[in-house]
Amino acid sequence: MLGEVKYSEHKPNAKNLLTHRESLKSIESATRAWSVRNEFASKIGKGEFVIAQYGKIARIVLPLDKNHLLYITTTKNADQMKIAKKATKLKLGKIKKITKVR
Repeated sequence: MLGEVKYSEHKPNAKNLLTHRESLKSIESATRAWSVRNEFASKIGKGEFVIAQYGKIARIVLPLDKNHLLYITTTKNADQMKIAKKATKLKLGKIKKITKVR
């Protein structure tokens, strides 16, 4: 939630559409939006995930715990709902990969 990227990986041959700096700015924006959503959690419940559909990609954001978000980008035509539902089963302690940022 503090904007620090703990892990990053791309599918082989994936093309980044944003520069590293732009990617960080996008993550910061998603983090701020998630914080705003939590203002209403006592009335509507905690957020499970958010899917944002853009012209070229989709972005999925969900909490791993109270201090960490999982930020996923997919192709526009991927099954984002299936990916989001599968990702909600992840828990921070079960992610065992070494921190890696590309």
